[in-house]
Order: sequence, then structure tokens, then C-alpha cells
Amino acid sequence: MWSRTDGVYSLTVTILARLRSLLVVIPLLVVGVSTPAHAERVAVKRTVITVSAAASLSKAYTELGKQFEKVNPSIKVRFNFASTSSLVSQIQSGAPSDVFAAADLSSFDKLLARNLVKSPKVFARNSMQLVVKSSNPLGISSITDLAKASVVSLCAKTVPCGVYATTILSRYGVTLSESKITRGVDATATLNAVSTGDADAAIVYATDALSAKKSISVITIPASKNVKAMYGIGAVRGSKNSKQAETFVQFVLSPAGQKVLTSFGFLAP
Repeated sequence: MWSRTDGVYSLTVTILARLRSLLVVIPLLVVGVSTPAHAERVAVKRTVITVSAAASLSKAYTELGKQFEKVNPSIKVRFNFASTSSLVSQIQSGAPSDVFAAADLSSFDKLLARNLVKSPKVFARNSMQLVVKSSNPLGISSITDLAKASVVSLCAKTVPCGVYATTILSRYGVTLSESKITRGVDATATLNAVSTGDADAAIVYATDALSAKKSISVITIPASKNVKAMYGIGAVRGSKNSKQAETFVQFVLSPAGQKVLTSFGFLAP
């Protein structure tokens, strides 16, 4: 039988021989014996990359980031969502960023001129849709009916969704007075103006209209009058995490990344 007193282990041996018992106690000093400690968990060092992406990508990229981190546990993605034009200004001013994802390709031109980003790759396409209040009280059925609206929500003139909306209005030959237009800083704000009731109608991305679900009603703009929005992505030059940035870009372009994007309504490049 083993016993322990003040750190000294003793072994007691009982020997039975015929009618008598002999009790022998043998002291045994055990040096350096201790209860095994649980192995410490080794924390995996994660590299954090910043992905500056257009506001219209917010929901899709949030999910895409989760999927990316599952297969790349050593990389953590931090997103910076804003209008494409705002992101361009941020990168030009030196704001930390590793990847740039824009709602158009022309926004890359200013950055390419200063060698701030790598050449963009098209990773998705989108189109525009007309949205109105859920009950459509004004009976709007086309872009030509926007004259019925008291307030129309459009993206700011300098951001891609604002440029696309201007193109569509021009193709329909519709001119709206600026007095009846409210401008959203990005696609998300433009859509929210209708879903919250501040505007009667808006021209937004088809993916944003899809995500709004029952809070608005969607009126399809025919392909002949619509635009093909091309989304581009590229790593930012000078990034301290260039390898990880390229890994993210490749994931977006991969079948796994494309599957996430199409689930949110984006079209294949």
C-alpha cells in the first residue's frame, strides 16, 4: 500500500506466514514526483488583414470572411465597408488597407496611376433595380413613373451606384429635379431611405433589393436599359501582409468564394 506524508511516499508490505503477521515498513523517498500538468494550449498567432470593400458587398463579404477564416485559421479578416469613392480617398491618404474591392473598375484607375494597388480582377457582376415602398402606394411600375414620386433616393453622384443610376435615367430619357432627390452616401444608405419611408422610390443594386426582402417592393429594370456593374478586387501595394492579402483575393475568385457571392444574388464574373 502506498501512502504519502509531507511529500515522502512510503510502501507498506504485509507478509503472512502461518500464524503470525510481519509488518514491514519501507520508507521510500521519491524526488521530483508531481501530478502531471495539463499541456498548455499553444495560441496560433493570427495575421490581421484589412479588406476595404464597397458597401454593397457588406453582407456577402461578412459571410465570405467567415468561410475564409475557416480554411485559413492563421488569418483574421477585418472589413472596412464604405462607398467605393470614399475607400479610394482613404487608400490615397495612406489609410491601412491590404485589399481593395470596388463596385466598379474605373475607381482603380486613380490608384493604379499612383501604383497603390495591383491590377484588379473582376470577381462579380451586378445590375440595378427600382425599389418602392412595400405597398407601392403611388403605383410606380417603371422608371418613367418616377415623376409621381415626391422623393427619390439615389446614390451620391460620385459613387458607382450613383453613376449607374444616372446612366439608367438617361437611357429612359427621365430628368429628375434635384429638389426631389435625396442622396445616399452609399448603396446601403440609399436603400434605407425607402425601407424607412423617407423616400418613395430608389434605384439600387439588385443584390441590395434582394436583401431588403419584405421592407420594399422591387420593380425590375429590363436588361436593355440596365447596366452591368463589374466588381473588381486587388491587393494594395505596400501592404505588410501581401501574402495573406493575395490569399484572400484568390479565395474570392475560387469556387468556394463564388458560391458565397452567388448566394447573395451576385452574378458570376
